[in-house]
Amino acid sequence: MRLSAIIQKENEWFIATNPETGTTTQGKSFDEALGNLREATELYLEEFPISEPEPSILTTFEVPAHA
Repeated sequence: MRLSAIIQKENEWFIATNPETGTTTQGKSFDEALGNLREATELYLEEFPISEPEPSILTTFEVPAHA
């Protein structure tokens, strides 16, 4: 099953989220965060199985900058 991962750097940590299941985890490196997300999502899916999800859409948008 192919799922999405959103990974953001926050200070010393990489925060990883899977939008299809809502699982979120962290790691000290990108690879560690992604590995932890894979493990957390596998555990989640054992308890709450889902069918093949529709692909997520990632886009950007703009808002006014405030000084």
